[in-house]
Amino acid sequence: MPARAYIIRTDGACRGNPGPASIGVALFDAERPGSESPVAEPDASISAAIGTTTNNVAEYTGLITGLQVCAALGDVRIDVRMDSKLVVEQMTGGWKIKHENMKAMVAQARAVIDPSVVRYQWIPRERNRDA
Repeated sequence: MPARAYIIRTDGACRGNPGPASIGVALFDAERPGSESPVAEPDASISAAIGTTTNNVAEYTGLITGLQVCAALGDVRIDVRMDSKLVVEQMTGGWKIKHENMKAMVAQARAVIDPSVVRYQWIPRERNRDA
């Protein structure tokens, strides 16, 4: 049986940097008609306050949470869409990771699920509202 395909849109934000932070994850069954639409209703979503942290940590925490949800679903392929250029570029190897905390977060994200089943795409913030 082929792997099930999912789209996750993730986001993280904080008020101040660092400051009170939260994450959002929207999960879409990629095989459901209309799931590609930026206004599609998610099949599942998560939002959570994560304490006081930086914006970059919040962005990575949203990603890791989304990957964990997908990993729990079994044999999957994941299309990650986020408005964090930093996270997308670091996860795909486009940008160097200079900060040790970010290196640890990248390693944590890659440890959640086989990176070969994940594809990353940057999207504009206005197309990421559901996350």
